[in-house]
Amino acid sequence: MILLGDIGNTDIKISLYSNYKKLILKKRINPLLLNFNKLNFHFSFLKKYLKSIDKILFCSVVPNKFIKIKKYFEQISNKKCYELKKIKIEKLIKIKVKKNQVGSDRLANAISVLETDKNFIIIDFGTATTFDIVINKNYIGGVIAPGVKLSLDNLTNKASLIPKINLKKIKNVIGKNTSSAIYSGFYLGYNGLIDNIIKLIIKQTRKKFIIVLTGGLSHLFKNSINGKVKLDKDLTINGLLKASDLIK
Repeated sequence: MILLGDIGNTDIKISLYSNYKKLILKKRINPLLLNFNKLNFHFSFLKKYLKSIDKILFCSVVPNKFIKIKKYFEQISNKKCYELKKIKIEKLIKIKVKKNQVGSDRLANAISVLETDKNFIIIDFGTATTFDIVINKNYIGGVIAPGVKLSLDNLTNKASLIPKINLKKIKNVIGKNTSSAIYSGFYLGYNGLIDNIIKLIIKQTRKKFIIVLTGGLSHLFKNSINGKVKLDKDLTINGLLKASDLIK
């Protein structure tokens, strides 16, 4: 079996696959503490599979969390736990920037979309809104903008008269009350940001792209972005699954 994990700033996504790459289970957890007992509790659902796990691969943008999780899994499974950037992913994708300057979740996303002679812009709606550009199996760089939810939470936490809301689609740009004005500013504002960054990427590269969306609020923007758009909420894990073939 293949155990895969995506360690983010807010939560950890875990997936378990058979060696034939059939999904067995997936789970999202949000551990506040990462001592052994807490990890044992949060990952108790994996215990019955431990003897069957052959490979363990994570991507992580929180190094201190990965160190604790790596130690935990190596202790309970007696298997080596790898981080994506520590294996030879250059066998799958050519990285045209310094590897240590790119989050491993973004590299996992790039690996996930690899197809010969096709170009991709991957937009990940996470803690940050990231844009990653893949041209003919080459990762050439990206763009990082503030995350939608992070920006919204920051606004409502700092402004006492602005209510907490869950972002949704909106058509009317002029809000009739505070909530509708926020919906307009964030939904249409981010939609404009996304379209403009895509436009500038196309202008700079002179290429055509398939746009792939992933991450928390990606579904809200699928039908409002210019161009051919795909939605894949499991993009990062799928990239890890491809990369797991490199572990022997």
